[in-house]
Amino acid sequence: MPPRGLEGGYAADVTLLDMLTAAVGGQHVLTDPGMRASYEIDWTRRFEGRALAVVRPGSTEEVAGVLLACAEAGARVVPQGGNTGLVGGGVPRRGEVVVSLTRLADVGPVDGAAGEVTVGAGVTLGVLQAQARRAGYAFGVDLGARDSATIGGMIATNAGGINALRYGPMRAQLVGTEAVLADGSTIARLPGLPKDNTGYHLPSLLAGSEGTLAVITRARVRLVPLLAHRAVALLGLQSTDAAASAMASLRRDLPALHAAELFYEGGLSLVLRHTGLERPFRAEHPAYLLVEVADSTNPTDALVAALAEIDAPDAVVASDPNGRHRLWQLRERHTEAINAEGIPHKLDVAVPVARLAEFERRVRSVVSDAAEDARTILYGHIADGNMHVNVLGLAPDDETVDEAVLRLAIELEGSIAAEHGIGVAKARWLEADRGAADVAAMRAIKRALDPDGILNPGVIFPDDRPALTG
Repeated sequence: MPPRGLEGGYAADVTLLDMLTAAVGGQHVLTDPGMRASYEIDWTRRFEGRALAVVRPGSTEEVAGVLLACAEAGARVVPQGGNTGLVGGGVPRRGEVVVSLTRLADVGPVDGAAGEVTVGAGVTLGVLQAQARRAGYAFGVDLGARDSATIGGMIATNAGGINALRYGPMRAQLVGTEAVLADGSTIARLPGLPKDNTGYHLPSLLAGSEGTLAVITRARVRLVPLLAHRAVALLGLQSTDAAASAMASLRRDLPALHAAELFYEGGLSLVLRHTGLERPFRAEHPAYLLVEVADSTNPTDALVAALAEIDAPDAVVASDPNGRHRLWQLRERHTEAINAEGIPHKLDVAVPVARLAEFERRVRSVVSDAAEDARTILYGHIADGNMHVNVLGLAPDDETVDEAVLRLAIELEGSIAAEHGIGVAKARWLEADRGAADVAAMRAIKRALDPDGILNPGVIFPDDRPALTG
């Protein structure tokens, strides 16, 4: 059958579109440019492309039908969740079929005895959190994009967020998964068991695989106790060294420590300018440490006692909901304020906590040396050494600063991707970070599960094949 032309120079075999329509229904196969547009650009606005079509399956069986059709046609696939990624891993690049998982939004009943729940890949973090709360539980991962980030995407990128200090990233929450392989076959271990040593733990393998090994359709996740009593403190400090020292003291003295966030005067000033929030202290400080404690009883006194052991020029504590919210806004609205200034280069890296102060000092110099007029805004999760480096004033495709920052992270024995994955943005730096042997092992796993390379090509590993153009 001859190809039928689509907008933008792409061509599709009519048989493929017919098969996709048969799998999910015509209303869920989007080929119109206007309908595809929101699926074709990522949250940072740095990465975009054209999709052959956007397909929106509503069940695991429909996902299997879509992947089988694409495998038979040799069409490449980009799985997509809430499209909140920062490294271009969830948007089309070379005429792929985008498979949106947002319709997989079923939330099962909470298993109170096990402290677990099964949810669809398209369920947002906020919906999962609400379901857990209704049953007297909480979910161990939280992040600012909770109302749009989906569980499937969070597993695929092994998202960490603000509570990784206490509960670990998404991989630590997984009891079982269901996923569809490139050939349309389904692998499932649901509901899952905490003690299950029957061979390889495939959920752990899929966590962080960024859609390159399979398309996650459902997950069984563990829940954690709902800690109703919380207190938040904000400290104004002289340096990252002072913040790291304070963090060490609080980690030792506060078993209820729930989150610890670091940001700087440059970022705070930006937030205040764009949001109208009030400055927390009369004086400005080079660095700010925000910490939250959570427990089954009021932890405020314990937090105040721990703060008394820290030499901080300024500190404020809030235990009421409004006060806690105001303090958290100073940190959580960094992303919004930065985006209001332009299109940032967002570099999510991690270094050993002991070297975080060295990284903070050196990264500012590294950026200014690479691009004299660039602006650097830093914030991050201090307890695990995860720093978000945001650089404004660069062209979206200028990677000079990106390379300098990533090489610095590697030099300091860190990671080029702490939370958001490799995507396409960091693929060519993977071997410099992990080494040739590690990358060869990863490629072998990829070939075993996706021998034709149709799942998310170009993500994690560079894709050197020609674009699918008409």
